[in-house]
Amino acid sequence: MQIKDQPGAALGVTVEDFDHTTASEADIQALKRTVYTKKIAVLKGQDLTPARFLALGRRLGRPETYYEPMYRHPDVPEVFVSSNVPEDGRQIGVPKTGKFWHADYQFMPDPFGLTLIYPQVIPEKNRGTYFIDMGRAYERLSEELRAAVHGTRCRHSVRKYFKIRPQDVYRPLSEIIEEVETRTPPVVRPTAFTHPMTGETVLYVSEGFTVGIEGQDGEPLEDKLLDRLFEATGQLDDTFAHEGIHLQSFEQGDLLVWDNRSLVHRARHTTTPEPTVSYRVTVHDERALYDGMRAA
Repeated sequence: MQIKDQPGAALGVTVEDFDHTTASEADIQALKRTVYTKKIAVLKGQDLTPARFLALGRRLGRPETYYEPMYRHPDVPEVFVSSNVPEDGRQIGVPKTGKFWHADYQFMPDPFGLTLIYPQVIPEKNRGTYFIDMGRAYERLSEELRAAVHGTRCRHSVRKYFKIRPQDVYRPLSEIIEEVETRTPPVVRPTAFTHPMTGETVLYVSEGFTVGIEGQDGEPLEDKLLDRLFEATGQLDDTFAHEGIHLQSFEQGDLLVWDNRSLVHRARHTTTPEPTVSYRVTVHDERALYDGMRAA
């Protein structure tokens, strides 16, 4: 296994000659340490079936099956499918996923530590995923803004970007909203927490899932404070030119592993959609999202 920094990039490494079937435990731990410190690892030259992709995920931790069945691979339910390419005339997975800034499972009681993405059908143009390192983003906040968020907590919910399911057709919107709020009620987390693997302070907010902010006593604070955080971190920059935004490209055979604690990401979609399919496996590692976390 050979690990190299990505030239000219603030984030990420490439990993050559990695085979999860022969990797030693020392190799696995070295890969995970690299992901925590470099944020993104691009495993080159992978050729995996969905079952073997899941087996790779199991080497890194405990896989989490997505709670909504329509996202699941028909043969390997632990594999999440994003696809706009029908198979045998039927839709497999969900198209146009992730077109907003978010951390995976940020709205759930027990978010996982690592995300693995394995592109299957890759667009000819405009390929890649946008990332923001929220540890580095916290460091770049002004002293005044850091003081403003000290001791605060944020509410996270899927309500803004919940995708309508086939069984929701003809249902009253009020029923769907009530189900979303009952099944996935908002969770409350510190606005910033200490990363249990690296010790860095991570700003835990995203434009897609963070819906409110409150003070130490639970009193709601103005949304203007959240907007200032989104602005400062680059999440309101539709040009994607903000200094904190990293575009991670990939090619056939690449498999991305990233730190879901400290990165928010956003899919790169185009106005003229190209065929695209990717598989995702998400895993819990040895620690909770942050030390002392309790389910909300």
